Amino acid sequence: MGDSVSSTRVSVHQSLGAGSVADLLLWRNRTGAVILLVSSTGFWFLFERAGYNLLSFVSNVLLLLVAILFLWAKSAKILNRPLPPVPNMEIPEEFAIKAADDLRVWINHVLSIASDITIARNPIRLLQVSFVLWAISYIGTLINSFTLVYIGVLLSLSVPIVYEKYQDHIDEKLNSTSKLIRSISKKFPMPVSKEKKHQ
Repeated sequence: MGDSVSSTRVSVHQSLGAGSVADLLLWRNRTGAVILLVSSTGFWFLFERAGYNLLSFVSNVLLLLVAILFLWAKSAKILNRPLPPVPNMEIPEEFAIKAADDLRVWINHVLSIASDITIARNPIRLLQVSFVLWAISYIGTLINSFTLVYIGVLLSLSVPIVYEKYQDHIDEKLNSTSKLIRSISKKFPMPVSKEKKHQ
């Protein structure tokens, strides 16, 4: 029985997409993971602890970049050097179409949840959405958005690798917790929806 479960199990790397993002989150690309960790820590310190403003930071970085490119182009003309290697700055059509498709899928999912609450009158879904929104609101009162993003980066760099290392133990605990929740939820009667005939 254990062999059939392990043969059908999808690895963490495959479930994360088996690409460069999965390599980054599982620390297989150590350089990229260290750069992400150090840069996110630097940004968090800069904005949260040093009190720097995001808008002024972005405008100062862009001002510095434009000034460097302008001076490089002027000096290249005078010194007969090559111009700065500026990439083609336009969004490809395929990227825009893929982003629009992904956004459409996400919006349709949100609308299906809203439909499930309002039209189907699903009380379980209402409670789930209410709890998630309340939790987000409560967490938002406790910590700043930059700190929340920083915690998200830290969790995304630590949770997948811990899960990959201790996958059997975590799956066993999650299965027992799921069985416990299901046994508790069976004790509460679910309301039966009866449709009224309108004439």
